[in-house]
Amino acid sequence: MTATTIARGRRTQADRRARTRSALLEAAAREFSTYGYANVTLERVASRAGYTRGALYHLFANKEDLALAVVTWVEETWSAEVGQLASEEADPVAALTAMARGHAIYCRRDVARVMMTLRVEFTGQDHPVGRAIAETMDPLVADCAALIAAARTSGAIPPGPPPREMASAYLVVLEAVGIEFAGRAPYDIELAVRAVRGLLGLTPTPISTDQRSVAASTPPASTDLEIHE
Repeated sequence: MTATTIARGRRTQADRRARTRSALLEAAAREFSTYGYANVTLERVASRAGYTRGALYHLFANKEDLALAVVTWVEETWSAEVGQLASEEADPVAALTAMARGHAIYCRRDVARVMMTLRVEFTGQDHPVGRAIAETMDPLVADCAALIAAARTSGAIPPGPPPREMASAYLVVLEAVGIEFAGRAPYDIELAVRAVRGLLGLTPTPISTDQRSVAASTPPASTDLEIHE
């Protein structure tokens, strides 16, 4: 066996492991979103992903380990799919608006409410999952507060409550509208943008609700997987 063959085999194994991990994390996010942490079983997560319980335990030590990995996975996917859109905008109001649009699209996947579900469940508890969520949310609140402060400095939005409180309210509105209208294109995007603009003290502006462009931005539905060892 050549070194090239060995390297190719290792890459194939690593790719297979990554696909398995991603499928399990997405299935877990759906389960936590629907049932909460306390009511989720690892057997059901594995079954939903199309894998055996042994495959799940090969990657995650227990439910807490899985939940912590889900929090990290959601943070990474949200940052790549939503946060990146905001970071590409030089204007702070445009960045906040882009985040609203991106989050509405992200919520078309049924994993979007997992952070809210877990956050509510662990409120007031000193638990590793609750701490991980707080550590994820704090920088996001700070980033939104900086955008709001910059928009006020430029005169783009009117004065109001302190930027950090406004940022927290902005994220609450974004989360609530995104979940309530999840998948109801094209109104999910329009209502998300209108809601955050209203919060910021701006008048609503018409946005495109072209069905073809909305459909193109909708993530494909997950398909059932066969059971893997």
